[in-house]
Amino acid sequence: MSDPGVTATPSPAPPPPTGPRPKMTSGGRSAVPISTSNSDSTDIPEFEPFGLPGPRGFPPLTDYLDILEVDMMRRPEENNKQQHHTNLYNSDYLVVRRGQEFEVKITFNRPYKPASDKFAVEFVIGSSPQFSKGTYTPVFPHNERPSPWEGRITNTTDNTVTMGVTADATCTVGKYQMYVAVVTPFGIRRTRKDKSRDLYILFNPWASADAVFLDDEKERDECVMNEMGIIYHGAYDDVAERNWNYGQFNFGVLDACLYIMDRSGMPITNRGDPIRVTRKASAMLNSRDDEGVLVGNWSGDYSYGVAPTSWTGSTDILLTYARGKMPVCYAQCWVYAAVFNTFLRCLGIPSRVVTNFYSAHDNDGNLKMDIILDENGRIDRSRTKDSIWNYHCWNECYMSRPDLPAGFGGWQVVDATPQETSDGMYRCGPASVQAIKHGQICFPFDAAFVFAEVNSDVVFYSRNKDGTMEPVRVNRTHIGRMVVTKSQGDMTRREITDQYKFPEGSTEERTVLEKAEEYGCKRDKSELPAADVDLILPTLEVSVGDDFEMSLEFVNRSDERRTVDIYISGSVVFYTGVTSSEFLFRNPTVTIGPNKSVKESVTVESKAYMKHLVEQANINFIATGKVQETGQIITAMKVVTLHNPKLTVTVSEGGRVSEEMTATVEFTNPFSFSLEGVYIRMEGPGIMLPKSKYYSLIQGRTSLSWTEYFTPQRAGSSRVIASLDCPALRQVLGQASVTVKP
Repeated sequence: MSDPGVTATPSPAPPPPTGPRPKMTSGGRSAVPISTSNSDSTDIPEFEPFGLPGPRGFPPLTDYLDILEVDMMRRPEENNKQQHHTNLYNSDYLVVRRGQEFEVKITFNRPYKPASDKFAVEFVIGSSPQFSKGTYTPVFPHNERPSPWEGRITNTTDNTVTMGVTADATCTVGKYQMYVAVVTPFGIRRTRKDKSRDLYILFNPWASADAVFLDDEKERDECVMNEMGIIYHGAYDDVAERNWNYGQFNFGVLDACLYIMDRSGMPITNRGDPIRVTRKASAMLNSRDDEGVLVGNWSGDYSYGVAPTSWTGSTDILLTYARGKMPVCYAQCWVYAAVFNTFLRCLGIPSRVVTNFYSAHDNDGNLKMDIILDENGRIDRSRTKDSIWNYHCWNECYMSRPDLPAGFGGWQVVDATPQETSDGMYRCGPASVQAIKHGQICFPFDAAFVFAEVNSDVVFYSRNKDGTMEPVRVNRTHIGRMVVTKSQGDMTRREITDQYKFPEGSTEERTVLEKAEEYGCKRDKSELPAADVDLILPTLEVSVGDDFEMSLEFVNRSDERRTVDIYISGSVVFYTGVTSSEFLFRNPTVTIGPNKSVKESVTVESKAYMKHLVEQANINFIATGKVQETGQIITAMKVVTLHNPKLTVTVSEGGRVSEEMTATVEFTNPFSFSLEGVYIRMEGPGIMLPKSKYYSLIQGRTSLSWTEYFTPQRAGSSRVIASLDCPALRQVLGQASVTVKP
């Protein structure tokens, strides 16, 4: 009991701890630490006695079988890498795929006697190898003991035995250590730890028992083996291409991909499941909440890193992250998708980069993009918050989905661009493309978010003086206008919109939208009368720095005269649809005779927009208006992507493997002003590692030429990809095809 004569003074609460949050450990929760790092290993004893030695110790073991040499058969031209489609990996180690046999040659001190000699090939991964967890796996030449991996002797010559090993098609993917162990009466003797006997085991899209099995040879070659990518951007009616070197076989890239999983703290035992691997990687490719690979930046200021528009491939990014252990600056959606694609293909998961033109992004989780107009029909920018991305890039990866009902395996959407959190982290997917198409948005993971990206409606609201809003026009076809990816085996574009949704206005589409509503998606169901005046904006191809005419066509489909008060706004926008600045505004009144059309032209001068341009040089025109006679609202939107000047890339002819070649990049500054702080990058799949050059100043109307020497490492067709980037001019690209003979 407290003394009534004493007053207690409360003490202030201690300040919260500062510094990095301590990492969660398994101490006190599991007897053996959970292994989360492929780079950690444990020492396996060279001799493991069956009991205590006698007074004189163990007798000499010279009379028993001993291992003299182990040949991993790891050279690119040998059967292992050829049959496992891993001969392109620039690695001194053996790289194989699970669910398929590979061979090792073991030379003993005498001929092997199957009746009396007992040996096993042991595979170990992580710091706490356990048979029950699949991180320690002994493989026997005969089926005398159970093992999840199969073993058999394929050949015996003198003292050398060739052992065939088939890793289980569900085993952990990563870097293993291999030992050969021989049983003697006194214990097990094994080879000492030797890095040259390490091997990588990857996912196997060629094996029917593997979850990533893809039974389409052309698609497999494209989505696993191809290093040369094309990423589509721009506008849906003016599609531009960006070449990209995925470089999944380049030296150090495989180790960098394994480091990403290590950095995530993902348990080794989960790394055989492509669902878990892709979900974890979608979080780790961005740095928002886990110090992942890439820092996103949409501000236009890239002073402390590389502009997203400057990258030409994934190799530099992944190797920089693995070396520096810090996120790499900077990325936007296509960079996230391209590097994620490298990660997936490198580990053996079939994948491709997909572009969705007019991609919806709002924070409400509904199927509406709200555009607010004032009572006169003019857009109210202060109240319009939702953004429609001109395009957005994500990935599809191929796998079975045993966690979903039958029929929802196959292509899955994964997206590393940090947009919204999923289960508390910035990640997205894997979401079944089939589930998205059929409105099954309750299926994991994040199907509802992707469904909204391709199916939202654009709803125009009129805001009255009293603050109330009513829908005046709904555009149900603008969002998800076109979904594209690179074609199999060539450099053309392939539209896959029909894999995401049924045709607009079809019975199937209505059924799908009703099903999505059952799962909580909100739609605008306003049935508004169609306006009898159409407004059409033209498709234009305009180069940066050009003056041009924007011609608006008004079509009166009624038998009466119509008068329209029109508001025409031209804004420089980021490709995310976010407005940088409005540079043009006109509000003419247009009169159209019955069943007639009228054109209204607006002159756009370069001096009006040039000083406002941001990267990717997008201009968004929005025209909204009100028909005086009926009060109907008419609207039209058009994104004009200004075309940048090009780089000219030339490559010397007669290229052969291991013989020096040259690549030359040429550029002429077409403007009257100087370009400052210019970076040029150049690389090519299988022929040239990334190279860069810096120019502090390129004066107006002057030219530059940069020549680099390179030595192609393999025969075949490839490309040299180049980019020029500076604060005043982003995304200047060029490429040249190369044929290298053996």
